[in-house]
Amino acid sequence: MAAAAAGGRRCRRLEGEAARAALGAAEALLFDCDGVLWRGEAAVAGAAAALGRLAAAGKRLCYVTNNSSRTRGAYTEKLRRLGFPPAEPRHVFGSAYCAARYLRQALPPGAAAYVLGSAALGAELEAAGVPHLGPGPAALPGPAPADWAQAPLDPAVRAVLVGFDEHFSYAKLCLALRYLQRGGAACLLVGTNRDHRLPLEGGAAIPGTGCLVKAVETAAEREAFIVGKPNRYMFDCVVSEFNIDPARTIMVGDRLDTDILMGNNCGLTTLLTLTGVTTLEEVKGHQESDCPARQSLVPDYYVDSIADLLPALGD
Repeated sequence: MAAAAAGGRRCRRLEGEAARAALGAAEALLFDCDGVLWRGEAAVAGAAAALGRLAAAGKRLCYVTNNSSRTRGAYTEKLRRLGFPPAEPRHVFGSAYCAARYLRQALPPGAAAYVLGSAALGAELEAAGVPHLGPGPAALPGPAPADWAQAPLDPAVRAVLVGFDEHFSYAKLCLALRYLQRGGAACLLVGTNRDHRLPLEGGAAIPGTGCLVKAVETAAEREAFIVGKPNRYMFDCVVSEFNIDPARTIMVGDRLDTDILMGNNCGLTTLLTLTGVTTLEEVKGHQESDCPARQSLVPDYYVDSIADLLPALGD
């Protein structure tokens, strides 16, 4: 990598003695999942072996993902299926779990959430004891706008939660707006993440949760509180569970605007892997910029793959 702009962050390949020193000093590593540990249903070659050696060396491994369409239990099962070290649900911090945790703390007793999201998001809310309604398809309650604006609302709803929702519709957008208008500032608007596009194999992509959050924000004319990366709330959830030291924690991810930005904002060592969506050319563009916001997207280190850490971890 080229030298950073004056006073900016450097991005160096993590290898050799630098890798041994960084990994040796770390007590905990936080991993994004898709694009870092696996791509779709296939593990990144060597990733499971690298995490196995980290676990054997006594490092705490946690998994932080913006994906709200899987429960923590589903993630631990996928880690097991792909050969990664055994993990418990408490090691997984998905945006569905973190959103449920946030609402459990923020809502008064008995208050419910209207959810634009998946069954997994509903399951995490249920596990946290947060009443909810909304997952699944919805239809408009009549043929005319007057019908849509006058249909009964659940009196218990005090929050609107927006996650990834394959059944997102105009009917749901109408309901979300009506709950937010009825409750005013007392009705919370929460989003799981702002990822605007989800990359697929072969260069394809689908719209991400950020598109749905923006639609609700636009209709409601207010901004959502986002629990996922790069917001530090997700890291705060990890700290509250494991009391890890940011100065001895490495954030490993494949996206600059979520994984690396959260890590940099929270004082973690940041490691970019090139098995996901980000290229070195993107990093270089940010690194050479004089803009502080772009500088905040530059990681401390990069590797081509998590498997590149194997030599520094020994046998």
